[in-house]
Amino acid sequence: MKDSLKLLGSQNTNYPKSYAPEILETFANKHPDVDYFVGFNCPEFTSLCPITGQPDFAKIFIGYIPSLQMVESKSLKLYLFSFRNHGDFHEDCINTIAKDLIALMQPKYLEVWGRFTPRGGISIDPYVNYGIPDTKYEQMAQHRLLNHELHKNAVLQSHTML
Repeated sequence: MKDSLKLLGSQNTNYPKSYAPEILETFANKHPDVDYFVGFNCPEFTSLCPITGQPDFAKIFIGYIPSLQMVESKSLKLYLFSFRNHGDFHEDCINTIAKDLIALMQPKYLEVWGRFTPRGGISIDPYVNYGIPDTKYEQMAQHRLLNHELHKNAVLQSHTML
């Protein structure tokens, strides 16, 4: 895990041309003894269809309860930008984002939800979450997954993802 932030404040930002999980950076959580939720609303996510090469557009919501490390937002922005030329199905993009952030931060809880714009008259909204195994966070993840349709409306209203 990186503890020194290299991207924040840099005036020479280089945007990745391909999928770049190595660009993600962390910083220490100053309140690891407190459970709190951090949410990111990313309304301009793009990736490519792996079959046609056509662009796909989505609003991505990332939420987590940090443990010892937190993701730095500029590095997250550049990481999400790295999907711009990446060809993968919607469900794969969301699972990849979740797995990369779990490996990076080892959060207590994490969820990633994509609302992809319709293509061919149908939209796809993949949702994945994670909680530390054998803890209340795993129970929370199971509950939120099983009740996602109820939870989805609350997230939509609170994060203007309509």
